[in-house]
Amino acid sequence: MPMTMSRARVARRIATAAAVGGGGVGLLGVAAVGVLLTEVRLARRTVGGSSDIPPCADGRYGAAFGHRTDRPPLRLGFLGDSTAAGQGVHRVSQTPGALLASGLAAVAELPVDFRNVALPGARSDDLARQVELMLADGSQTPDVCVIMIGANDVTHRMPPAQSVRHLAEAVRRLRAAGCEVVVGTCPDLGTIEPVYQPLRWVARRLSRQLAAAQTIGAVENGGRTVSLGDLLGPEFEARPRELFGPDNYHPSAEGYATAAMAVLPTLCAALGLWPDEERPEPARGEGILPVEQAAAEAASEGGTEVTASRAPWALLKHRRRRQLPDAEESADRPSLPR
Repeated sequence: MPMTMSRARVARRIATAAAVGGGGVGLLGVAAVGVLLTEVRLARRTVGGSSDIPPCADGRYGAAFGHRTDRPPLRLGFLGDSTAAGQGVHRVSQTPGALLASGLAAVAELPVDFRNVALPGARSDDLARQVELMLADGSQTPDVCVIMIGANDVTHRMPPAQSVRHLAEAVRRLRAAGCEVVVGTCPDLGTIEPVYQPLRWVARRLSRQLAAAQTIGAVENGGRTVSLGDLLGPEFEARPRELFGPDNYHPSAEGYATAAMAVLPTLCAALGLWPDEERPEPARGEGILPVEQAAAEAASEGGTEVTASRAPWALLKHRRRRQLPDAEESADRPSLPR
């Protein structure tokens, strides 16, 4: 608990600096940063990332449901970095966007029009451009958007307050346009297999601090968050050959499915499609907590959802994961949804 409280204080300082336009919040000493840079140079020799173009998953999913209703399709948007884009897999059906669009269609029993503007390599300062693209056609504003961002902010040493400020502004603009927002917070970079100590410890610490601060920034601007860090962390460490792709950095198809199963319940809840389980279950570690404490606990426990309650409180929940439908069976993909 003391470690959680310490992380909560750091997350609140970062979020406060972001809100008032401050710069970076120093989280590591000069010596630690020097070690980090040295180890990053070594790690890059074995973790180069992938230059492959991610599969384009834009289109309509669950088209068969359209014959059963006259209700309009749901619109789902994706923003973020290479993880949101689906880099590391080669089939459309294996990307997180296709998986979530298929899952959302199955739960809602409606077609889902999906659009992805995520950019591999993007940092949070690219979100303003992505939001512009997503909202360019006012008649096609998404019902809900998923944002996955943060890993490149850590590896490129973007000051965390700047990172959170960009994310918070993106959430605010999307919510002002009438769009629900779900943020998959920064993954645990300490799980990357070729990265060794002490970088692994540093990367994990920075990742979790940013994830907690992202949660505060997103929730206080009307979004919901799902922690991907610890959810993927132990599973990726235990089964790296299965959950990491060939480049040892991006998730494999199974890794993306693991993340999508964690995000789907929150995505559906944001649209009022999930069974009403808003009453927290203390036996499962759920509850109404100060937002910074909820953020810190979520950063340490994957699959945890944080959503706003009455300020300054937030609801922390552990929604149960459910199996995703087959994206190939539910997809009917034109070049772009109409």
